[in-house]
Amino acid sequence: MSFKQKHSKAWNEIKTNDSWALFKIMGEFVHGYERMSQIGPCVSIFGSARTKPEDKYYQIACEVAEKIVDHGYGVITGGGPGIMEAGNKGANIAGGTSVGLNIDLPFEQFDNKYIDHDKNLNFDYFFVRKVMFVKYSQGFVVMPGGFGTLDELFEAITLIQTHKIDKFPIILVGTEFWGGLFEWVKNVLLDKFSNISPEDLDLIQLVDTPEEVLEILDNFYTKYNLSPNF
Repeated sequence: MSFKQKHSKAWNEIKTNDSWALFKIMGEFVHGYERMSQIGPCVSIFGSARTKPEDKYYQIACEVAEKIVDHGYGVITGGGPGIMEAGNKGANIAGGTSVGLNIDLPFEQFDNKYIDHDKNLNFDYFFVRKVMFVKYSQGFVVMPGGFGTLDELFEAITLIQTHKIDKFPIILVGTEFWGGLFEWVKNVLLDKFSNISPEDLDLIQLVDTPEEVLEILDNFYTKYNLSPNF
């Protein structure tokens, strides 16, 4: 029996399952678009799910979210614990829109209690969830985090760099955390290997305080309209 004959049945089952999965993917997009199109201008806050409430970056994220709401925006997070909880908590305290885009994971992820009950969305697919972040955010505030945070950060940078979406503020909070990465991008990607252009460095900004975050957002949106990004 050939390899093809031996595995053809299993391969055909995979292809059939893949085809049916398209309907689930379409359903997540439709549900996400319908719900998110109603929320109004929001800023997304990213960061580690492992950050504890006593951590200074949890407290900074909460304060950033409060100020974001005070300036007329809502807040979107990944809906889980840690920095995500801090962002939703700050929005909740300030009486603003508090959105959670949850993902089904085997660990770490659970809904935090500060999400508006009618703005808590659940996703099975990371790529659908990331589309919602990019399409409906007026800015990214990126706190210290892990691989997931880096993934969301660099996808947004890439989409702006390649003009697949319009530019919006990408703000890294915590120079002690992000400074080394920024220097590597500058010294290695730009100066040593010329893998990016000098203007690409302008796509991200490093700050340390909530006030700096709001200054960047407000300065940007005195020049540009608030709207979905594609």
